[in-house]
Amino acid sequence: MMKLALDQPAALAQPGAFNAALKCPNCFSQGMSLFYGADNIPVHSTVQTASPQEAVEFPRGRLKLGFCAACGFVCNTAYDAKLQEYCSNCEESQGFSPTFNAFARKLAQTWIDRYQIRGKTILEIGCGKGEFLVLMCELGDNRGIGIDPSYQPHRTPEQFKQRVRFIADHYNEKYAHLTADVVLCRHTLEHIGPTGEFLRSIRRTIGKQTDTVVLFELPDVVRVLKEGAFWDIYYEHCSYFSPGSLARLFRQSGFDIVELERCYDDQYLLIGARPIEGDVPGPSLPLENDLAEMRTLVEGAGRRLADGVNHWRQFILDRHAEGKKVVVWIALSKAVAFLTTLGVGEAVEFVVDINPFRQGKFMPGTGQRIVPPQFLADYKPDYVILMNPIYRREVQADLDKMGLAATLLTVGT
Repeated sequence: MMKLALDQPAALAQPGAFNAALKCPNCFSQGMSLFYGADNIPVHSTVQTASPQEAVEFPRGRLKLGFCAACGFVCNTAYDAKLQEYCSNCEESQGFSPTFNAFARKLAQTWIDRYQIRGKTILEIGCGKGEFLVLMCELGDNRGIGIDPSYQPHRTPEQFKQRVRFIADHYNEKYAHLTADVVLCRHTLEHIGPTGEFLRSIRRTIGKQTDTVVLFELPDVVRVLKEGAFWDIYYEHCSYFSPGSLARLFRQSGFDIVELERCYDDQYLLIGARPIEGDVPGPSLPLENDLAEMRTLVEGAGRRLADGVNHWRQFILDRHAEGKKVVVWIALSKAVAFLTTLGVGEAVEFVVDINPFRQGKFMPGTGQRIVPPQFLADYKPDYVILMNPIYRREVQADLDKMGLAATLLTVGT
């Protein structure tokens, strides 16, 4: 493994103040307040590179988080979609985790039961490798159409290929002819810069089919701001929603909201909606009324985020100085943001992941090799930093099976 530079963290940019020239891409109000930034961060975090050299030379971008006081939306005001290229090299799947699979299965069954999605056609925008769409079709005897540039045909079981059609492309209005009873979009909206335009385009393609069910799932920025979770802020996530900003977007785009709730240990938001004609009803669900909370959280967010960076950087460097071995577990976006922001270099030599499609690759931006869990049996780390606390029991069981006495730490709460 090449030697990693120790003092090259992503430069935390000065946030600045209110910028009247910035227009909110969510509600189109004029003016946003800048409150957190980072320079020199990888523009992709689900692309694992083939060599350490390729990893450290990975394309970089800038991040400047802005807040819209009118709707509560947060976005990267410096985002440039032209720097990114979603393709089959992206490996975003969490489907190798029993914990995540149990959640996905329960969510699929809940949506099928709640909205009577049986014998229907489901269109999933941003379907990834198609795992959830296949699950919805399996559990509800449904048909599916999945659209995503990162789709890989060999990841779909043969028995479902007659029932589910996949298109390796970005969704746009050229697919308006694809009619469906359900429009599904999970963990995609946060990757869209022009969120207002995007949701309005979906509403236009639905047209007069007002019985269509629209179901979205995405991260909740409230938790990120409360925890100072800098590891959950990265280039691909150019858009950050609270329950209220999400609901306001849907209402302004011609949808009535059926459900709005948190899930997955309050990490994710779920919204269910139906298109309507004419005036959209005003806010009525409790989670929507969060503007005051968001304004307060944003005011202190810069300090909490910087404190988190300082804490973890010092912890890792101190352990390295003591001769201790520290590894990071889960080689996904959180780990990329964590390591590139901290810039701890060789103080973390390896990143662990259970996904075999990531193993043997290297982390974009920092170059750590991604290894399978069994690698730790010989490496014997002293500390394992888990990038999502919801997997703590699962990971601790893996460590126990290998007879490792490593201290398991988690970011966040």
